[in-house]
Amino acid sequence: MVEDLKIALIQTDLVWEQPQANISALTQHIEAIREAVDLIVLPEMFSTGFTMNAQAQAETMDGPTVTWMQNQALSKQTAILGSLVITENEQYFNRLVFVYPNGEITTYDKRHTFTLAGEDKVYTTGETRVITYYKGWRLFPLICYDLRFPVWSRFQDDYDVLLYVANWPKPRIQAWDTLLRARAIENMSFSIGVNRVGTDAKGHEYVGHSAVYNPLGEVMSSFLPKENGIRIVVLHHNELVAVREQFKFLDDRDAFNLLM
Repeated sequence: MVEDLKIALIQTDLVWEQPQANISALTQHIEAIREAVDLIVLPEMFSTGFTMNAQAQAETMDGPTVTWMQNQALSKQTAILGSLVITENEQYFNRLVFVYPNGEITTYDKRHTFTLAGEDKVYTTGETRVITYYKGWRLFPLICYDLRFPVWSRFQDDYDVLLYVANWPKPRIQAWDTLLRARAIENMSFSIGVNRVGTDAKGHEYVGHSAVYNPLGEVMSSFLPKENGIRIVVLHHNELVAVREQFKFLDDRDAFNLLM
């Protein structure tokens, strides 16, 4: 029997291109989590904000931010995930890093780079769906703009939870709310989105709206607009199984293969 999964979501402001300041603030948030949790979720590009200045901001996988994530995971004995700017083989990636409690790592590179901001001209596109196995759960971590593309996230008998980390701006926040719920409903999956708040150096405002939806699209937890803080939610695996067995909508989905 798969145990419940307790997840802490951190919705926070980010200081533009100042990793040390962001790491310091996030450390305080993490230290404020007094109860034991299984997973901590941080926003997209949590150490810099959504920067296109990759050459100046990129780190390696053995750099200070990934090392900080490993130290936090080991110290709190929890998994932690978020995305940051990574350089590898003379390329730049908006890479989601999932750190297990023992410090081991899995990664996912953002598939859908945000052309409106020129992200596609700076960052190399990811090519692989990555399912992360943790405590009997199958987690599918994705990044921001991926949310707009339902084929990439379509359930293929391979996950229980969709996890989106984001820097999703205020003018399109209704789309964020709608699509995050839609992904839960169409895939009969828990759907979690963690967005940032505040205003970046480009003048883009972010109002958060981080939330958790159950497999029927009902809100389990959500933040107030512009709220800077933490929410903790518990996912029940037996609820997921019961909903899928009762309704069986996924049995009628269209079969397809992704062509890369």
